Amino acid sequence: MPPRQQTRAAAFLTSAHGALARQFAFALPPKLESAWQTELNAQFYHEAEIVSLLLRATSWVPDVALGYMAMSWETAWFPRPPEEIPDRPLALALDLATLAHAVHAGIRPAALLPLEANASDPFMMALRRIEFESGRLLQAQILFLKGSALVPFRAAVNAALEKRHAEVRKLWSEALEGVGVIVRE
Repeated sequence: MPPRQQTRAAAFLTSAHGALARQFAFALPPKLESAWQTELNAQFYHEAEIVSLLLRATSWVPDVALGYMAMSWETAWFPRPPEEIPDRPLALALDLATLAHAVHAGIRPAALLPLEANASDPFMMALRRIEFESGRLLQAQILFLKGSALVPFRAAVNAALEKRHAEVRKLWSEALEGVGVIVRE
């Protein structure tokens, strides 16, 4: 994969997974007292690992469009809890889960790799690792989003999830189109 495409894809993925790591870190209580808090802690570290892996494995090159694009990405990751859920911590948890679900399910970075890609290339291995981790992390988001705490708010959950998925797909497509990669849905 050419360095320009690597830079753009890695910048986007670093922004998305970095935002998830920050939000998981802020959601963590000072002391873990329940199973779901333990899962938050694990997800925080997985997201930080993904960011670290990308920073080291990417062949970075200058990209003048990244300043503007990064601002739009970072703005998109801001928490937006659904107003239909009166319990503020639950609404914030739902928003974080929908963002994480959209990032993990909606972005398939290994699909960017050409069939003839060098199996020992660090960037190729990083994208495959991210894809593998995304599949694992996705299970936790699914369990939470389908959990009993959110049953009364099913319409709000579905709407928030659809909105986050559409937003992430749009931003991912725009980021890659600028470096000659067309994302097909």
